[in-house]
Amino acid sequence: MKNMTHVEILRDLESIENLRTKDVDLYNKRLIRDKTDVSELRDFVLENQLLHRTYFQVSMGLLPDNELKFKFIEDNFELLQDWWHVDQLLQFLKKPVDFDFAFDKAKEYIFSKDTFTRRWGYVLFLAGLQKDISHTKDILSLLKDDEEYYVQMAEAWLIADLGVFNIEEVKHFLESTTLNYKITGKAVQKLCDSFRISKEDKEFVKSLRTKLKKN
Repeated sequence: MKNMTHVEILRDLESIENLRTKDVDLYNKRLIRDKTDVSELRDFVLENQLLHRTYFQVSMGLLPDNELKFKFIEDNFELLQDWWHVDQLLQFLKKPVDFDFAFDKAKEYIFSKDTFTRRWGYVLFLAGLQKDISHTKDILSLLKDDEEYYVQMAEAWLIADLGVFNIEEVKHFLESTTLNYKITGKAVQKLCDSFRISKEDKEFVKSLRTKLKKN
C-alpha cells in the first residue's frame, strides 16, 4: 500500500487551479484506486479543512463494508465535532445500507454527549433508508428534543425527507408529537418548501402549526 503525507497531499491539492469539491473527489478517487494510505492526515485535519474530506473519503473508500466504515467514523468522532457537514459522510458509505444495522447504531448515537455525533445519528438515514416506507414509523420513533441547533435541523430535515416518501405517516406523526416546535416548525417549513409535496399536504401540515407551537 502506498503512503502519502499531509504535506504531499496539500501540495497536490493546492496546485489545482480554482480547486472545487469535485476536483478533490477526483483526486481522492485516484488515491483510493492506488490504495493509498492517508492515515498520517489524522493529526492535521483540524488544522486544514482541505485534508478533512480526503482523510475520510479515502480511508472509508478503502474499507470493504459498512460495518468497518461505521467503525472508522466512530474511531474518528472527535474529528467531526464542530463540523456540521457530517452528512457528507453519506457519500462514502456502501449502498445499500442495512436498515437494522443503521437503526441500532442510530439508537446509540442520538444519546451521545457530542452534538455532531447526535446529528450523525439522524442524518445517516438519508443514505436511502428514508425511502422505504416500511421504516418510516421506526425512524420517527427515534426523534427526541435536543437543545443543539445542528441536531434540531437534522431532525427537521429527516422529518421532511421522510414526508417526501411517506407523507401520511409523517402527517400522523406531526398531529400527535410532543417534540419541541424548534424541530417541528422547521420540519413544516421544509415540507412546505419541497417541490415533492402536494399543495393539499402542505396546507394540512401548515394547519398544524398552532398546535405544534404549544409543545
